[in-house]
Amino acid sequence: MKAPKTLQEAIQYFSDELTCIKAVAVMVWPDGVKCPHCVTPDPYWLETQKRWKCRQCRKQFSVKVNTIFEDSPLSLTKWLPALWLLVNCKNGVSSYEISRDLDISQKSAWFMLQRLRLALQVSSFSAKKAGGGGCEVEVDETFIGGKARNMHKAERQRKISGTGGKGKAIVFGVLERGGKVHTQVIEDRLRRTVTPIIKEHVAAGATLYTDEMLGYRGLNDEFIHVMINHAVEYVHGRIHTNGLENFWSLVKRGLNGTYISVEPFHLFRYLDEQCFRFNNRATKDNPLDDADRFLLALSQVANKRLTFKEVTGKSGSPATC
Repeated sequence: MKAPKTLQEAIQYFSDELTCIKAVAVMVWPDGVKCPHCVTPDPYWLETQKRWKCRQCRKQFSVKVNTIFEDSPLSLTKWLPALWLLVNCKNGVSSYEISRDLDISQKSAWFMLQRLRLALQVSSFSAKKAGGGGCEVEVDETFIGGKARNMHKAERQRKISGTGGKGKAIVFGVLERGGKVHTQVIEDRLRRTVTPIIKEHVAAGATLYTDEMLGYRGLNDEFIHVMINHAVEYVHGRIHTNGLENFWSLVKRGLNGTYISVEPFHLFRYLDEQCFRFNNRATKDNPLDDADRFLLALSQVANKRLTFKEVTGKSGSPATC
């Protein structure tokens, strides 16, 4: 598939439904279209209905089946430009902006973006752990929540019951310098919580940089663990966590500036979105462009499903579905 290179080209290119169908079909069935019911290849193409019919089981199916687009009444001419915007806007794109740009309701745009974020969800270190081959790794955590100075006095008295991060969501991050970042929402910053995450995502023997939080104690047995005292300095040679601090800045710029308010129930979805853009950013060794990020995201739409009941927490399914 020859992808457009700019937003203007993308809007023009994906203005035709048949073009969109072909683009998604190539990603969903790279070896040729197969029936999702019986896996029979080479189905009939029904031109008037823009779908296929299986030669074996005689069932009809569209390109949306078994993807994040399944059962959506919105055409792919709206889905694909929305995906382009989401993966290429550095600070994210709000549902209100999508609603205005694509002429759909804000509720539909919000649900659309949540489904697209599911497509971006991928294990950052599924193939290998961070820190392998002598790479350096930064570990840090941050608090996500409303600022007390921006709250009404009554609201501040109701919500703020302690100091620091009291009442805020805690996000934990692992960054391989020059590589990828992994994030997840955690309940607390205790050693019993953060140590298993570090061991799961960082290769033994790696050089590990952290601050002096007590939860990071006891890692010297498996890692070359070096700590920086933020009460004294933020950088001492190569000892710092500024790479992750930069990533937290990007996350909070998007949450505070674009999305304004995010429920803790959905926070992991917005982290997945920011991780995808960060992990697929253009670097000197890997000069990705907007089209590359779009095609990568489009290749991840298959075998993922998110219903409105699930995204609103009314189905009893886990929030990480």
